[in-house]
Amino acid sequence: MVKLDRIEHNIIVPEEVSVSVDGDNVTITGPKGSLSREFSSPRHNILQEGGGILVRIDLPRRKEKALAGTWNAHLKNMIKGVTEGFTYTLKALYSHFPMTLNVSGNKLVVNNYFGERVPREAAILSGVEVKVQNKTEVVVSGIDKEAVGQTAANIERCTTVKNRDRRVFQDGIYLIEKV
Repeated sequence: MVKLDRIEHNIIVPEEVSVSVDGDNVTITGPKGSLSREFSSPRHNILQEGGGILVRIDLPRRKEKALAGTWNAHLKNMIKGVTEGFTYTLKALYSHFPMTLNVSGNKLVVNNYFGERVPREAAILSGVEVKVQNKTEVVVSGIDKEAVGQTAANIERCTTVKNRDRRVFQDGIYLIEKV
């Protein structure tokens, strides 16, 4: 079996995006905003070459090869976030008790879920915008894919059904689209 002597992932950076690599910190700035992240490893290198970014590891082992691929994916997500952004769409479904959704501060408040008197709340992370449309659609958008995904998961998780059969009691807020 042939052993690889070097792994290189070359990431193409669009013209409207600027990248600065300062040691372990990578900052990517684009038309929608700026994202910064720390990539620290003693053996991996992130270099700025030509018009792109290069993730390099010499004589990689299996886990180091996987980490280089993960960093490649993170950098591509950061570039896509500052150029296009990420949008998740969720839908509130109910059969008998109509739930109402409100955004107040950094929380999404769900009232009258299963006829409960105490409202349920979901945390909205910083840098994420949440809108309620048509009383049942929730649109979560932002430039950081991890923050947008975690906020959508928080909203979905706040309406979990406990001590009931999920096949019968299907009320809740569910993810229907990722863009």
